[in-house]
Amino acid sequence: MSQFTAFAGKRPSWSEQLRTAGRRVTKQRLAVLTAVETHPHSTAESILEAARQELPALSTQAVYVVLGDLTELGMLRRFEPPQSPALYETRVKDNHHHAVCTRCGRVEDVDCAVGHAPCLEPHWNDSQKPMTIQIADVLYQGICQDCLAAQAAE
Repeated sequence: MSQFTAFAGKRPSWSEQLRTAGRRVTKQRLAVLTAVETHPHSTAESILEAARQELPALSTQAVYVVLGDLTELGMLRRFEPPQSPALYETRVKDNHHHAVCTRCGRVEDVDCAVGHAPCLEPHWNDSQKPMTIQIADVLYQGICQDCLAAQAAE
């Protein structure tokens, strides 16, 4: 169970979550969290650009440090689609997957059909399992409706 599930009802504010995790509430952390929440599935560079709307002097290094720290805390999720830099989102700890358009790179969340982690179990060749699986991350790849419509219009 997450340290953030102690709050009944609605999700606690970013400030409350940071304090619960033992972190100081800083303008940099709040700007990054707001940027990721507003622009899910964004690269670090896109997050930097969005966060600079609020904090123009924010450095690239500061964004990378904050992203790493918040990912380690479990407040952000990082995933790496093929042929893409890492992407970040605030939707965490709910066992969802992603669908990526192979033409334009659009990313959509896909709820897990099973609903619990791990949603897939490997078949081990040995009589003993070499590890206990905690998460199975599924990546769907296809062509989004916008790209299909553009292709049909050509």
